[in-house]
Amino acid sequence: MKQGAQGSAMTGNPDGSGGSDRAEGVGGVGVGGPEVRADVPRVPVQGRGVEEERGGRVDRAERVERVERGVDGGLGQGGAGAVARGEHTHSETPIPRPRTLVQRASVRGQILDALRAALVTGELTPGAVYSAPALGERFGVSATPVREAMQQLALEGAVEVVPNRGFRVVERGARELAELAEVRALIEVPVMLRLARTVSVERWAELRPLAEATVRAASSGCRATYAESDRSFHRAVLAFCGNEQLVQLADDLHRRAQWPLVGPVRVSGRGHADLLADAAEHMALLDALIARDLDVVRSLVGEHFAGAH
Repeated sequence: MKQGAQGSAMTGNPDGSGGSDRAEGVGGVGVGGPEVRADVPRVPVQGRGVEEERGGRVDRAERVERVERGVDGGLGQGGAGAVARGEHTHSETPIPRPRTLVQRASVRGQILDALRAALVTGELTPGAVYSAPALGERFGVSATPVREAMQQLALEGAVEVVPNRGFRVVERGARELAELAEVRALIEVPVMLRLARTVSVERWAELRPLAEATVRAASSGCRATYAESDRSFHRAVLAFCGNEQLVQLADDLHRRAQWPLVGPVRVSGRGHADLLADAAEHMALLDALIARDLDVVRSLVGEHFAGAH
């Protein structure tokens, strides 16, 4: 290290007090100097022939040579070096830091699944307002992942934002349910009839486990479990068309059709027997597709959507 790079006034004292390069927290502003972020590589200013290093001035050629030798910041000696100080040179590849957001996204996904299940079962009451902090306490998490999950549900039309209060579960009636069933039929029925003529028997047979899963889910009587297995079967059927946008659109409509209704219709809605009948239609439809019986397929598909809830 050249003379002048040791303990200069620019870097401050060894105990960290004073100095223009000192940062106050992550992304803080140093005293008398520019903003310094410990997690962002510092890119050398283009056009300069020299760099500043700990208060001294080092030739660029000498700096590159030192990095290549693994001296004072190179990766070949000590392992941390320039990357640990946030510096960057053209001769090194920065090592990415661990992405802590992965865990947070996982929590948000779990909360979103739990809230969707609560919507299907009616545990989240239509018309009621729920705050993110209260739901977070219930799930044992902070309000942030709950709020993010609720915002996703708002985009899907399941809840609506109530300023300064939280989120209100959307109320809907039989007319909306009938409209959803009609739109689903317009999308899915023509596709299923076309697939019935083109997909091989072997491919249809691969869906047998999914159809059987809907029967088991219906037998359990759990609406949330059945809702998921029901959508899984329909997604698998439509996936044979190769149109991902269509599959996603149909799945979104299907999910909305599974939310509970309000008023007397909700009380007399689909019970255990209705779930079993719906699952039985899946098995019958798959049998007709494997047998290539187009007349039966057309009839079953029409009945399935006519009674879709």
